[in-house]
Amino acid sequence: MNEVGSTETLLDVVSVVTEQDYALLIVFKNGQRRRFDMKPLLDKKPLSKLKDMPLFLKATVAHGTVIWPGNIDIAPETLWDKSEPI
Repeated sequence: MNEVGSTETLLDVVSVVTEQDYALLIVFKNGQRRRFDMKPLLDKKPLSKLKDMPLFLKATVAHGTVIWPGNIDIAPETLWDKSEPI
C-alpha cells in the first residue's frame, strides 16, 4: 500500500498557471515543476472546447488535477507522463 500511496502523492497537482500558447505550468505535490503542452490534445473531445482561450485560461486545481468549467479535466497521470520538467 505504501507504494501506491507514494505514487498518488507524486501525481497530485497542487497549482497550475496557464500560458497563451496553450501550455500549463504545473506544480505537483512532490515539488516538481513541469510544463504540459495542451496543443496536441485540443482536437479531442471534450478538450476541443479549450481552443476557446478565455475558457482555457480558467484552469484551476481540484481533486489533485487540473480542471476547467464544464466538467473538463485531465488525469494527473497524463499531466505527469506527458509533461517536461522546468
